[in-house]
Amino acid sequence: MATIRKRKRKDGSFGYTAQIRIMRDGAQVYQESQTFDRQQAAKAWATRREAELAEPGAIARANRQGELLADIIDRYLDEYERIRPLGKTKRQCLEAIGKTWLGQVADRDLTSQKLVEFAQWRMGSEGGGIQPQTVGNDLAHLGAVLSVARPAWGYEIDPHAVGDARKVLRKLGAVSRSKERDRRPEAGELDRLLEHFFDMLKWKPTAIHMPKVMAFAIFSTRRQEEITRIRWDDLDTAGQRVLVRDMKNPGQKIGNDVWCHLPDEAMRIIESMPRTCPEIFPYNGDSIGTAWRKACKFLGIEDLHFHDLRHDGVSRLFEMELDIPRVASVSGHRDWNSLRRYTHLRGRGDPYAGWSWLERIVSAPVDLGARIERKGEM
Repeated sequence: MATIRKRKRKDGSFGYTAQIRIMRDGAQVYQESQTFDRQQAAKAWATRREAELAEPGAIARANRQGELLADIIDRYLDEYERIRPLGKTKRQCLEAIGKTWLGQVADRDLTSQKLVEFAQWRMGSEGGGIQPQTVGNDLAHLGAVLSVARPAWGYEIDPHAVGDARKVLRKLGAVSRSKERDRRPEAGELDRLLEHFFDMLKWKPTAIHMPKVMAFAIFSTRRQEEITRIRWDDLDTAGQRVLVRDMKNPGQKIGNDVWCHLPDEAMRIIESMPRTCPEIFPYNGDSIGTAWRKACKFLGIEDLHFHDLRHDGVSRLFEMELDIPRVASVSGHRDWNSLRRYTHLRGRGDPYAGWSWLERIVSAPVDLGARIERKGEM
């Protein structure tokens, strides 16, 4: 039975301390206490808490030291990876969360209030000043961990913590969907970028052949990482298609292999690549991104992402009046809503008809240097 003691505080007011002691075989196995301003509240808490502790395994759980969120994340990354490899972005996000102060919070203390506090801290200067859509991504990845941690491993996680935190943050405008971009490269911007990269190849022929990578990204509508993953073994020349492995998908990434049609221009670029490596474009995706950003900065081209080439390629197919199924057969999209985000039409017809750069790109030699595998890219 719980005991309730009335205690006088330093300020002259009174508090009521409810204390629970549980004895078994003459030994105390558990003790807990809470102080309240009103005696009725102390009695209500004691009654509820005693009922909770009477459940099987409750005392063992109450005596257990809390598990830190950082350790839970590490276990998730380790055990989940054995079943189904994680995407690089999700892994990096979770590892980063584990290294923040939130990673030092115990499972039983991980409340919606803590998550709201974390989100607000992340949006502040000390937490990196991130955008609301990034906060939403953080909570989504963290929610995947917590949804597994309680039923699979028995951690004391509030199953509603992430959902409640998202509701509060949404009302505060602190979480949102990623903003849809409508940026497409201008013809003049592509001219300057291609001239720049061809000049780079003159003094370093073994550098990434960015002109071919750029053109292939536009005509094939492939993402940066997808370009570097496709292999000669995945190419169906007769069917003019390629198997894109682990294509990005909201519900599934690893193991999501999709056959995608290759437009004539994309096929010509592939056929111009040497068959000396397993990968058609044996480059590192991060290196491509770095080369792109450096070039844009050097040339003064603002707010142009490499991914915008995919936007341009998908929009081009619609401007050529291809229907949704035919466009999706190239892009790999499974539904119109996702495909719609990539369509920003400027008119009708093929904007790359008679594009003077195509012949130069296709005919340009490629020196892969000492590359044997894509992982060897500097």
